[in-house]
Amino acid sequence: MSAAIPSPKPRPTACLALADGTVFYGMGFGATGDTVAELVFNTAMTGYQEIMTDPSYAGQIVTFTFPHIGNVGVTPEDDETAQPVAAGMVVKWDPTEPSNWRATADLASWLAARGRIGIGGLDTRRLTRAIRRQGAPHAALAHDPNGNFDIAALVAKARGWVGLVGLDLAKDVTCAQSYRWDETLWVWPQGYGRREGPGLRVVAIDYGAKRNILRCLASTGCEVTVLPASATAADVLALNPEGVFLSNGPGDPAATGVYAVPMIQGVLAAGLPLFGICLGHQMLALALGAKTVKMNHGHHGANHPVKDIDTGKVEITSMNHGFTVDSQSLPKGVRETHVSLFDGSNCGIRVEGKPVFSVQYHPEASPGPQDSFYLFERFAASMQARRAA
Repeated sequence: MSAAIPSPKPRPTACLALADGTVFYGMGFGATGDTVAELVFNTAMTGYQEIMTDPSYAGQIVTFTFPHIGNVGVTPEDDETAQPVAAGMVVKWDPTEPSNWRATADLASWLAARGRIGIGGLDTRRLTRAIRRQGAPHAALAHDPNGNFDIAALVAKARGWVGLVGLDLAKDVTCAQSYRWDETLWVWPQGYGRREGPGLRVVAIDYGAKRNILRCLASTGCEVTVLPASATAADVLALNPEGVFLSNGPGDPAATGVYAVPMIQGVLAAGLPLFGICLGHQMLALALGAKTVKMNHGHHGANHPVKDIDTGKVEITSMNHGFTVDSQSLPKGVRETHVSLFDGSNCGIRVEGKPVFSVQYHPEASPGPQDSFYLFERFAASMQARRAA
């Protein structure tokens, strides 16, 4: 009996070309074409849809270290913004048909309809190790069902990409005009709710705000008005807010700070409670006189331990940032409140004697535990105290 002849491997339909000339081949899904961006890795085991629709990932291709991506499909309830913002995704295993009662579509068709490219079948461990050692590289991701690629041109695109340093991306992902927000957090079995009646008047500055942050504010009694990133201090104060919130967002904080810092300084001068998250944390630090720096590969995941210096408590947090506040540059009167237990980088600040604070991580993301929700309650309490006084 003759031995069975093994089936030939299918021709790769996607490739990932790094700026150093390294090329990874795999099977494409989602949209066709090519895109260029910074390549980062995310260690979260769940939440791939929330990650792809998080505006903080603008200008980035995300490598998922968890191998099973796409197995619960997608649902509009999990979108953090109207459309995916991350440039593309890299996964270990090709996405399978979804197996979840909440799914309304499969991941591949969802990406295709929204112009985002995916590549499966890559050694994501090897890729992640390379990113950790060498830093987040510039990369070109291409998907062609016929498997025809101009590798030299893709590498050249990766090498020629401008990068995130000096790039203001908040202006690209912010809202076009102001709007009100009253949707509250998802609760089983009702789903999302609505806040009713008068509340604490909060102006949220949208540098790329995630919907669940706004839901957390509404759930803690806030009557939220969202303003674009370009809003001035006069725009904010004209709404007579009781507190101001600075949202997450993408890009280089120093570039966004050109127009954001004067607004924040105007709000600080008015003595209002202020709370910032992620890019909003970095914006506040810049407004107070500190500096930000680009990290080697950043923090992207849902398992990041952060220590509260005041209480000694350790929170398991969700993070997504490639820049960090230089804690050595914090001015007098501004205190570091939280630090990463992975690398000691700054994760929170507070202005002494004032209701002004911010954190680098995402307290709204609830990566299993809800360790950090107290921050929204602290913000609400500071506004209640000011109202009572």
